[in-house]
Amino acid sequence: MKTTVYNLRDYQSEMKFRLDEAWKKFRHVMVQMPTGTGKTHLMAAVVRENAEWGNVLIVAHRMELIEQIASTLHRFGIEHGLIVRKSAADECRRVMVASIQTLAKRIDTINFRPGLVVVDEAHHALAKTYRMLWDRWTDARFLGLTATPCRMNGKPFTDLFDALLQSWNISEFIDKGWLSDFEYVSVNPDSRVMKLIASLEKRGADGDYQTKEMATVMDCPDSVRHLFDSYRHFAEGRKGIVYAIDRTHAAHIAEYYSGQGVSCCVIDGKTPLKERVRLVDDYRAGRIRVLVSVDCFSEGFDCPEVDFI
Repeated sequence: MKTTVYNLRDYQSEMKFRLDEAWKKFRHVMVQMPTGTGKTHLMAAVVRENAEWGNVLIVAHRMELIEQIASTLHRFGIEHGLIVRKSAADECRRVMVASIQTLAKRIDTINFRPGLVVVDEAHHALAKTYRMLWDRWTDARFLGLTATPCRMNGKPFTDLFDALLQSWNISEFIDKGWLSDFEYVSVNPDSRVMKLIASLEKRGADGDYQTKEMATVMDCPDSVRHLFDSYRHFAEGRKGIVYAIDRTHAAHIAEYYSGQGVSCCVIDGKTPLKERVRLVDDYRAGRIRVLVSVDCFSEGFDCPEVDFI
């Protein structure tokens, strides 16, 4: 495999140094860096330059994230195998990238013994399925990567990670030219829509709004029409993503946008992988202008062509 040499940006090199120092005192370290600042590149550099730790297990919860991690490892010249659904676990590789769902089903039969476990989007690690990693590999170092080291329900990560290393804030990344500036437009806080949202009482286990109750308020013709009017006023002709509450809501949005002449498609967790890849390729090529997403592309989706959300 041809190795591509990647020079880390100054803040990535600084974070890697801080991580190496932290590991001298702690075994389980979480790193926070804002979306778009290259957490996956930092991870690849750590994996490449710490071969003395032995095997490495990288864990993610979505196929898009697994594919992106695998692509980055390939560019760094790091050979790796996959532990994902419908594939045989190639446990002879030093570096393995695994789906947490598949890992949960196979963990009792896997002979792979990592010296380092990397948890991508580590704010999900409060889920019970992740705790088995700590229970299974008690001697391993752990690296958690996230842009959001907190949960809406207020639960901490201190039972899993011993230290948190935080990078610059978003404003500083923008000022230094590493992130694009953005324009933020909000619904009027005194509007009918916001009053309806404020009336929602039920919460999920993570502290966020409960999907079923939220859909009863937001998935209605007036709301969908208002959503499109906002797109037409602020972002018409641009490429972007519309996040829907559930699959029914997404279908209503896509139907309305298509009826207004906007090329769009729905992608959700049940969209077959090959179909999802084809639709994203069409989006990147400009044949689709708007992706309507349900529980997809909210984390780790690397697509600089996105102009609005």
